[in-house]
This record gives sequence, C-alpha cells and structure tokens, in this order.
Amino acid sequence: MFLGTHEPKLDEKGRLILPARFREELSEGLVITKGQERCLYVFPIAEFTAITERLRGAPVTEKSARDYMRVMFAGAHDEVPDKQGRVTIPSGLRTYATLEKECVVIGANTRLEIWDATAWSAYLEDREKGFADVSTEVLPGLF
Repeated sequence: MFLGTHEPKLDEKGRLILPARFREELSEGLVITKGQERCLYVFPIAEFTAITERLRGAPVTEKSARDYMRVMFAGAHDEVPDKQGRVTIPSGLRTYATLEKECVVIGANTRLEIWDATAWSAYLEDREKGFADVSTEVLPGLF
C-alpha cells in the first residue's frame, strides 16, 4: 500500500528520485503511464500485470474500453529504478502531466501518482472542501 505525499524534483535528464519508502516495493520494476486529471500513474510491475489481466476481459467491441486501453498502454513505460532509486520519465509522459522541475508524488493505495506541484496544489485545494463536507457515503458500507 502506498501512502503519503512527497516532493521530489525532476532533474534535467527527466529523472525523478522515488521516495525511499517506496523503493523496495518498486525495485523489481514498475510501469509509468497516463493517469486521470493529467497526472501519471506508477504501478509496481505485479500490479500492472494484474490490471492488464482484468482489462483482457473487456470486450473489444466496447468503444470506451478500446479508447481507454489504447491511451493507457500506448503511453506506458516500464522501467527498473537505478541504485539511487531514480526512474526516467519519458518526454511524452512529462508533457502529458506538464511536469517540469517541481513535482509531487502521492501514495494512492495500489499505485503512486506523479503530479506537477502547481497542478496538485490546485487539485487538492479544490477537492479538500468537498472531502471535508461529504455528508453521505462515497462508497456504501465503507464508513
């Protein structure tokens, strides 16, 4: 499980140092791909493999399933972090998420998300009020 918020910087070669607390779980390999709200998703290789297996069951006759899989897999990049815990984020993914130097890496349960720091701040500011004011169950039976 990935938790917390971290603020690593992207270097001039497009590399990001993964937070130390996540490195062991990602040491066997990871997949970086496009996420919703213009962030990047980072999955441990085993989790990405499990997602791939579930997506194989999606009907290819369903346009939304085809569209989602095309964008997700076409933008995916697999990698093994180096000894310093760095991963290279390809330029296409950096462009998609508007990543420059200041980044935020958040734990999002089974994945990490990489955000441009300004975009994350705006997103969080917008969503925290709604989070604090929720008066009904978001997922029935959870709380």
